Amino acid sequence: MRIKGVFESRVVVGVLLLAFMAPAAWAESAEEKGLAIAQEGERRQDGFGDFRAEMKMVLRNRQGQESVRYIRLRSIEVPGDGDKSLSIFDEPADVKGTAMLTYTHKTEPDDQWLYLPALKRVKRIASRNKSGPYMGSEFAYEDISSQEVEKYTYKYLRDEACGDMSCFVIERDPVDKYSGYTRQIVWLDKTEYRPMKIEFYDRKNALLKTLTQSNYQKYLENHWRPGEMFMENHQTGKTTTIYWTNYQFRTGLTERDFRVANLKRAK
Repeated sequence: MRIKGVFESRVVVGVLLLAFMAPAAWAESAEEKGLAIAQEGERRQDGFGDFRAEMKMVLRNRQGQESVRYIRLRSIEVPGDGDKSLSIFDEPADVKGTAMLTYTHKTEPDDQWLYLPALKRVKRIASRNKSGPYMGSEFAYEDISSQEVEKYTYKYLRDEACGDMSCFVIERDPVDKYSGYTRQIVWLDKTEYRPMKIEFYDRKNALLKTLTQSNYQKYLENHWRPGEMFMENHQTGKTTTIYWTNYQFRTGLTERDFRVANLKRAK
């Protein structure tokens, strides 16, 4: 009886210790929580198949002078890899016919090609040049690629109010050594996991740009897309606003529509 009593006491003590230790032992790290949030955001975006949309891009310099560009975009999901996208410039006349083709990859550097009708040739964008401005805008070439989870490491920072909503705030650090950023701070709303704001820090870890996304609309029952994207460069005073219209999903695009060989004839 004595042995049994001692054994039972030790069992009870062990259970109590486990109870007190469990929260610490099972706690999710900031890195794990940040990754989980990013993965959930990506999961909710998967499954759109393909889409077409139109963009009005407004570029403003520090003095407020504007130039406007009109672009058509096509995109398709690629199983097991990143998306493929094609942008075609329609206006103004000096950029008409310019086309940008992007193959986004999960773990390898993205492939990007730019067709310049004035030169009548296709130019490949080198990985080390992905931080350059996209067609004179405040968006870099790397900004217009699909943001695959594997492109970054993550850390959860905090929960924070963002407008009328509550947001997760996470830090993501680019894996690509040629990225123009050391880190990005991302606000995602806690209900739909939509990116509402992103701060971009340059290679000196100084705040470079802020992207704000708004006027979201829901398509295909669970796919949210912004109606407006506003990128502000804090170091130059320049801004670029993109207005999205005419989203169309599952239009029958195939990977044949995204061939490099067809870039010169993109319409």
